[in-house]
Amino acid sequence: MSTDRFHALSPARTWSIIRMNASLFAGEPGPLIGRILMPLVLLTITRPLYTAALGRTGGTASAVAGMLVTFSLLGMSIVGSSILQERLWHTAPRLRASAAGPADILVGKAVPVFVLLIVQQAVILGYGRLVFGLSVGSPGLLAGTVVVWSATLTALGGLLGTLARSGGALSAMVDIGSMTVTGLGGAFVPLALLPGWAHTLAPASPGYWAVHALRGSLDGAAAATASGCLVLALIAGLAGTAAGHRLRRSSVRTGAA
Repeated sequence: MSTDRFHALSPARTWSIIRMNASLFAGEPGPLIGRILMPLVLLTITRPLYTAALGRTGGTASAVAGMLVTFSLLGMSIVGSSILQERLWHTAPRLRASAAGPADILVGKAVPVFVLLIVQQAVILGYGRLVFGLSVGSPGLLAGTVVVWSATLTALGGLLGTLARSGGALSAMVDIGSMTVTGLGGAFVPLALLPGWAHTLAPASPGYWAVHALRGSLDGAAAATASGCLVLALIAGLAGTAAGHRLRRSSVRTGAA
């Protein structure tokens, strides 16, 4: 059998998987709506704490960036679950028997979540701008950061979906990983207020680079935004490559882990 199907991305096959997963999300919109509304509530509650510590402009930017990173991390569970469920529902063999290759499956699973993350972050940023007067130094840099961060999360979620053996294991990975990334990244609590050891470990967290790029784009600092996005793009590339490698293994695609 030719191995081309394992490498080539087919628009038709990918679009079919995208439509299937989008319809599943549309059938149960509650969790998706919650992921969009919850950060707005917490942003409203926590912003006064940030502004008291960092001033109105800096506090608002930190609060918005923190809520955006914290809640967008939950997107990893969505794309991870969509891949894991193929095994739990015993539908993975159908995908394996079809013409769809790892690239088709990964992209097809990731695109609906990617769009959701873009919408979620746009709502948070728009809310911060309209309600709290969030200052945006460069809309272009900010849009680019949102796209790169969303791609990073979908790639990481796809990798977790190929590694987890059960829904419980995936939840543990996402919960522990999200809290670690959020805490070390200075997303929930400003990095300046964290202890020294956290400053040392922070650059190992994707959340750190996400906050770094977001603050850079909000300040209009191209160099800071570019450095953060470059690291995030590297993480996304490594995670996507690893996920594709896992999907190529028949043991993973049939649910044997």
